Amino acid sequence: MTAALSPLLEERPAEGVVCLRLHRPAVLNALDLALRRALAGAFARLDSDPSARAIVIAGGERAFCAGADLQEYVDATPVEVEARRLGALWDAIARCRKPVIAAVRGHALGGGCELAMHADIVVAGEGASFGQPEVMIGLMPGGGATQRLPRLIGKHQAMRLMLLGEPVDAAEALRLGLVSEVVPDADVEGRAFAIAARLARGPQHAIQAIRHAVIEGMSTPLQQGLELERRSFQWLFATRDKTEGIRARMERRRPAFGDAV
Repeated sequence: MTAALSPLLEERPAEGVVCLRLHRPAVLNALDLALRRALAGAFARLDSDPSARAIVIAGGERAFCAGADLQEYVDATPVEVEARRLGALWDAIARCRKPVIAAVRGHALGGGCELAMHADIVVAGEGASFGQPEVMIGLMPGGGATQRLPRLIGKHQAMRLMLLGEPVDAAEALRLGLVSEVVPDADVEGRAFAIAARLARGPQHAIQAIRHAVIEGMSTPLQQGLELERRSFQWLFATRDKTEGIRARMERRRPAFGDAV
């Protein structure tokens, strides 16, 4: 498939940084099965690619992702939907060990909002909007929003978004804790790439250990999460990056991290 026809474009804006760009502009980057499979395949591949140390998910100016492609849902039966194995496609993104930044311009609705929630850091443009409007068409979220959204913004605000189906703007999303920061629309991708480049230069073992402890801790009892944190903290003392980082701080210089992962 040529780049012009591919539903997912791969770019390398900086060393160690991969940008996965949703590329279905005619339908506001709606998620059809081909795009879902392309995303899952890319994340699985990049997870084991040592040259990829940070991943940015981006869309277009009008939309990050407007949700599921309803053409594939209108006449679908439960058996047909189950056969698509959508859970496995979402899991391929969730299980990626590399830090993920979502660069959101325009609409991030339904599956698009859920895709953004899979990221570790969300950079939103001032004109972005977020929401879970599935209830408006007689459905419910199916990409993790019923579980991730309450953990991110609390039960009552999550219920408001999912039961009423009304979107919120970028400023409200920031207030709720759904996004990390809001910047002018024209600066979204530049800011996301800058964050990704900084992560790509950082100590990879420590970054992955932090991500693992936070993500696992969100679904485990506090004491179990604390034990995971302690074990990971102790394990990092076996890395060269730990020694380099401390020596650089003591010598008042920039650290040169480079431990292989």
